Amino acid sequence: MRDRFLASDPGLLRLLSALSTVCAVLLTLGALAAVDASVPILVTGALTAMVSTVAVTERRPRDQALTLAAGVPVALVVVVVGSALTPYRVLADVVFVAVIFTALYIRRLGPRATTLGVFAFQLFFVTQFVGTRLAQLPHLVPAVLVAFTASALVRFALLRSPPERTLMRLHQAFRLRLALMLDALIEVVDGGPGTPRAERAADDLRRQAARLHAGALMIQSRLETGTPDRGVAATIQRRVAEAETAAERLAVLVLRLVWPAADIDTLTRHPTPVHRTGSRLDVRVAVWLPALASKLRALRAAVRPDPRRPGRTDSTESWADGAQARDRLLGHLDDEPLSDAPPAVQDALRSAGDFACALSDLRLAVDAQAPAPRETPEAARSAKGQGPQGSGPAEDVAPEREGRHVRPTTRTALQVATGSALAVVGGELLSPQRWYWAVFTCWVVFISTSSTGDVLVRGYRRLVGTVTGVVAGLALAALIGGHPWPAFALAVLSVFGMYYTATVSYTLMSFFVTTMIGMLYALLHALTPGVLVVRIEETALGIACGLAAALLVLPAPTRERTDRLLREVLERLRAVLARSLARLCGEPDGDLLGSARALDAALDGLRLAVQPLITPLSPLRSRRRTALAVLGLLETAALHTRSLAGTAELMPAGIRIGTEHCLVDMAVRIDRNLAALIGQTAGGDATPLERGPGTTARPALGEEGARAEDVRTTRRVLRHLERVDRSVQGLARTLGVRVRDDP
Repeated sequence: MRDRFLASDPGLLRLLSALSTVCAVLLTLGALAAVDASVPILVTGALTAMVSTVAVTERRPRDQALTLAAGVPVALVVVVVGSALTPYRVLADVVFVAVIFTALYIRRLGPRATTLGVFAFQLFFVTQFVGTRLAQLPHLVPAVLVAFTASALVRFALLRSPPERTLMRLHQAFRLRLALMLDALIEVVDGGPGTPRAERAADDLRRQAARLHAGALMIQSRLETGTPDRGVAATIQRRVAEAETAAERLAVLVLRLVWPAADIDTLTRHPTPVHRTGSRLDVRVAVWLPALASKLRALRAAVRPDPRRPGRTDSTESWADGAQARDRLLGHLDDEPLSDAPPAVQDALRSAGDFACALSDLRLAVDAQAPAPRETPEAARSAKGQGPQGSGPAEDVAPEREGRHVRPTTRTALQVATGSALAVVGGELLSPQRWYWAVFTCWVVFISTSSTGDVLVRGYRRLVGTVTGVVAGLALAALIGGHPWPAFALAVLSVFGMYYTATVSYTLMSFFVTTMIGMLYALLHALTPGVLVVRIEETALGIACGLAAALLVLPAPTRERTDRLLREVLERLRAVLARSLARLCGEPDGDLLGSARALDAALDGLRLAVQPLITPLSPLRSRRRTALAVLGLLETAALHTRSLAGTAELMPAGIRIGTEHCLVDMAVRIDRNLAALIGQTAGGDATPLERGPGTTARPALGEEGARAEDVRTTRRVLRHLERVDRSVQGLARTLGVRVRDDP
């Protein structure tokens, strides 16, 4: 359970964020209560502590300190202006809309400007929510200062988490996710084809692979701040990418081994069914399944020894066990021990050896305290494959493309300002005392959205969370009666839940927000069903106003954004393929794994952008099927492209794939097809794609002048290229692009 918890929250980032917020709020309330502050001052201080803790997003402690310091004068000015305008309702509303526009417009200036904009919006909202006056400034200013001080104390002293420690926790979670992925893979092999146990394990395997991918991206994002040495950071990035690619390839090969008729190309990260019925397991393969399961268990021990084994408490002994398992599996990189196994089993066992090699390199790169593994021929082979060191962790240097006429930050600022103005008017008409909930909802449904569909889905989730939170708030209020301490404890727990689930489920976060509000009203003895019903009405009004603004003010259709992101994915796919083939032919061409990570980032962006299309509630069923098919084909192409980049990155200096005519022809055809597909998605000429031969010719081991290592590498490259070729042609047909010689 501990391992699963650590794996579910890589780096303990969500836990630390929630704990930091709760501690900052409690410290602020304690300090203000010690001087008998009034309820409005307590609420102002608590909300300011929440904002000053969660809004700062920089990675380096120095940058966080500078942002907090810059936030203090901004917060004080906003509190003064808001308190002065509170008696003047119309003028306060106009200024509030101007603050909202400015806070979103300055996001283009970077993370610090974004945080200062959040401070300005939230503190102005607090003044209107609490109804502060200029006469209260002698108490409000110290409350704001206490809140910022409490936030800094928690961040830099009580719950301090240096970037280096965070990176180590992320690496630990990555290893745990590798272990959980292997556990699911072992369940697949033990269950066998056609059993419910194997089906459930295969679904779990796909979930674990998606989480492993997310963990790898998190490590990459933290390398610059967590590892001062750029050479070490580049090595860690490379080893993480190798381990992820090797694990995914091993899983695909094992699934294809167990379900040979399923034609499994990738571990999809979206809910598409894989039809495995009718698969019949070859008798020779069935004989080898127990041996494969044994090797996977040895690989599992190399990742992380099973805590259920008694007496395994010494880290040195555990490392020795892992090294032994790794060395045994590395032996399967050769052909001799596998001469009696079917080809599919040989591929799976060699892939297990590749995984063991990647795991060893990753551990050596990250865990400087681990004892060095003993020298063996297999370990020497692992070291032999290490490529040149890069200059540092690669970044996705290509900026997000902007719209044709207006920048995204300007569009969002205008949309939110318009929606907020509508929410102010509608909120005042609906409930002059609670109008601010509509404005706040309009603000939050636009955060981290980039299209009209995103706003719609986010608004729906917020409304569901609000309604369920109202029901829970009323039930808890009836349960605790009029006792203040249980209500206070539940409010604190709701704050914790709000920030612990913020990045996991927007619906859950909205649920905890509403539950917290219910407990606060219970503390104030003002909780009635009518108040919470108004909360639902104002939330629905804010969503409606936000959606109206998204549709009427410089609309950004979901189709337009997904098409642009699709082109970006295809362009990055083409670039990684070109660089990988250049490296394989002996021409160094940039940081391959960095380019592969940029492809991953672009694909993740597309996956998020199509969420409005693939949500189960979408009425556009044909577009949902098309979006899922496109994602599946891109996943397959990206997997084999990453594998190709990993092969090129690790290829020893003495190996060359040469100029195999089938490889060159396929590479040229894929490049032309990708160029044509990119042009047509951008509205270019309808150039048909070239159809491949279907079955790629394979070079023979015995051909004159060919070494076994060269031929084996060439075969692997051809397999990856063939899968990419099939995926690109399938993508063209799915998008309605003609493929030449199609029937």
